[in-house]
Amino acid sequence: MPFPALLRRSSSTDQAASFADVAAAAGVGRTTVHRYFPERSALLAAIGTDVLDSVAVATERARLEDGPALKGLERLCQELFELGDRLMLLFDMPQFRNWSGWEEETPADKALLRLIRRGQEEGTLDPEPDAYWIQNVLWALLYTAWEQARDYETPRHTALTLCLHTLRKAVAP
Repeated sequence: MPFPALLRRSSSTDQAASFADVAAAAGVGRTTVHRYFPERSALLAAIGTDVLDSVAVATERARLEDGPALKGLERLCQELFELGDRLMLLFDMPQFRNWSGWEEETPADKALLRLIRRGQEEGTLDPEPDAYWIQNVLWALLYTAWEQARDYETPRHTALTLCLHTLRKAVAP
């Protein structure tokens, strides 16, 4: 099994999952997991890297340069929403708060900030809050949507619809 597939198949919301649990979720043996990741820190770093790579791909697929900025934000939300289980794992695990793989601003962050500033300049997004505020609102809304779907069993499409509805209102000029 290719390395990224192992990570994606093994992503779990169980922060205390053992190597055996990870292996079972991935459908492989524990020794296979140990072959790729001799220590838990190596597994966590690989998961973090894989998630950041997935965010970069989602950002590209959202075509942030195409059309009005609000439509780009909506496409990005839809793309990122699909990464919810893996992103929630990162956000909820204290080990990732100090992970050296986090950059201050990733290329995906920079693309989002450019989109927000473009929308503010063209008058389609509220010009009053700074771009970082809107970026944080976007992530907070996504987190809330993922949590709503996970903890309250709200259908995923409903949680995403609510996220997009609230985002439109939050960034309206």
